[in-house]
Amino acid sequence: MQAAEDIKAASASMQSGHYEWVCFQSQQSAEKSLKALLLVLNIDAWGHGLVHLLRKWKDLNDDEKDENQELNASEFQDLVEKCQELDRHYIQPRDPNGFASGYPAEYYNQKIAIHCINYAKNIINFVKKEVTKISTSD
Repeated sequence: MQAAEDIKAASASMQSGHYEWVCFQSQQSAEKSLKALLLVLNIDAWGHGLVHLLRKWKDLNDDEKDENQELNASEFQDLVEKCQELDRHYIQPRDPNGFASGYPAEYYNQKIAIHCINYAKNIINFVKKEVTKISTSD
């Protein structure tokens, strides 16, 4: 899946110290992963907001209420919070006007980048588990 390739790119950006790109690539990886999950469910997914994409999946999941696909409230909230953080890195890392002054690289560091890449990996792993559940239930 493309999300895995984007995480590889984020890891390469981490190695070279381009922390703003790590954050953007992490957001992109999570976005593509969630869109893939919705596509597996035959839902055309538009937009770039991870929170919106995750809630769209949750709404569909709640409608079908399959016990095998149920995610408890705290796990879902944890994913929402990861999506909220990654959503903050969709525009700012690549837009020179995204901050009051300076340029994006001045506002990103290794600590922020590590959080973003780990959050994206968590979302990718969640999607992989859900896709596996869907494909084994067919």
